[in-house]
Amino acid sequence: MPKTSSLVRPGLAALLILAPLTGATADSRAPAPIAPPPSYADLADLADGTPLIVRAQPRKLVAVEPARAQGVRAGWGRFYIEARTEAVIFGATGLGQQLRYLVDLPLDAKGKPPAIKKKSVVIFARTVPGRPGELQLVARDAQLLWDPSLDARLRGVVGELNAPDAPRRVSGVREVIFVPGNLAGESETQIFLATSDGEPAAITVSRNPGQPPRWSVSFSEVVGDAANAPVRDTLTWYRLACFLPPVLPGQANTSGTQADRAAAGIDYRFVLDQLGPCARTRR
Repeated sequence: MPKTSSLVRPGLAALLILAPLTGATADSRAPAPIAPPPSYADLADLADGTPLIVRAQPRKLVAVEPARAQGVRAGWGRFYIEARTEAVIFGATGLGQQLRYLVDLPLDAKGKPPAIKKKSVVIFARTVPGRPGELQLVARDAQLLWDPSLDARLRGVVGELNAPDAPRRVSGVREVIFVPGNLAGESETQIFLATSDGEPAAITVSRNPGQPPRWSVSFSEVVGDAANAPVRDTLTWYRLACFLPPVLPGQANTSGTQADRAAAGIDYRFVLDQLGPCARTRR
């Protein structure tokens, strides 16, 4: 591999500040496994709060010297990229044609990165103040190989994230109350969620004799309205499936009796089962 001391200029050191850089270099590591296509959760993770999403074409790819690439995960390498802007999917439209950034890429059995030169990629980044054309990725691996299917899926996620009524981020469970009904087998559990902006959000689980349990989520002051359970691979589903705790916090369960608290726990588990796992392919 060519040496990069003259290619990776000191100004690009700012691009390395993606996370604490510790650990061994990639030289002695096994090759990374082939990654499956990004899931909905992967795309939402990358796009949520990211100021700039760009489709670009890498024109130059140079390995960063091991001494300057600490913290690279097993089977990966760090690379300096010079690319040409093809389209801005989200963010500032005044971006120049020439881009420079650092990215971690998986290596094959021969220690080679994917063949991305002159192909289209999508990068999730922020600009570097005072350095036109230089970008800092929001994660070390925040670059995806572009194709029409990915483009359509990503634009759908970005549209959901930036909709006026987009569900806010869920940070945990604030309070859970189980209320038994007047009939045997009738009950309602309300699960009040903690959100990033403190605005209300709640899940309601309703049970009626002879009927399957029903549940819904509301991101408004209205609780237990006619809303439906969220569809998988939507932003509402992502906010819950990927961020609700796997076990109901004991201090949040304020139901009146031990039996009521146990029933609230069952309803919470029911919601998690209905949501299914938050499938992610990225670390």
